[in-house]
Parts: sequence; C-alpha cells; structure tokens
Amino acid sequence: MRTETLQKQNSIDLEPFYQAMEDEPRLLEEAFETLLEMVNSEPKSAKKLAFLIKEDFHDLYKEITVLCKSNQDKGNTPSCCGGN
Repeated sequence: MRTETLQKQNSIDLEPFYQAMEDEPRLLEEAFETLLEMVNSEPKSAKKLAFLIKEDFHDLYKEITVLCKSNQDKGNTPSCCGGN
C-alpha cells in the first residue's frame, strides 16, 4: 500500500503545466528564463545543454548561430553605424 502511494506521488501529471505554457506564452518564457538561470550557474550543465541544442534541435541551433554572427558583424562596424 505504501509503495502504491509513493508511486502515485512520483507520477505527477504534467499535462496541465504544458497546457498552461501553450495557452500563455509568457509562462513559457518565464520557464525558459528560470531553466537558463539554473543551467548558467552550472558550467557542466551549460555545456550539456549547448550540446543537446546542437545535436537535437538543429533549427534552434541555426537561429542561435545567426544571432551570434549578426552580433559579431555589429562589433566590426563603427558605433555611428549601429555597431558597439
């Protein structure tokens, strides 16, 4: 009986959580910010997340590389032209 109670506690239904994030984009953004803050404080986790993005989420990886490239390009232009 006790084992069944523990199993029920461990099998949390996350569907309402996922649905809330789909319904309210701000909740999804806040969840990502929280996750990224947690990962940022752990260097090993940051490296693992970066590898996961590169390997399994190629479209996201491409967007990140485009952003990084555009930021590098801005750094090579005079400040009067939008660079840093």
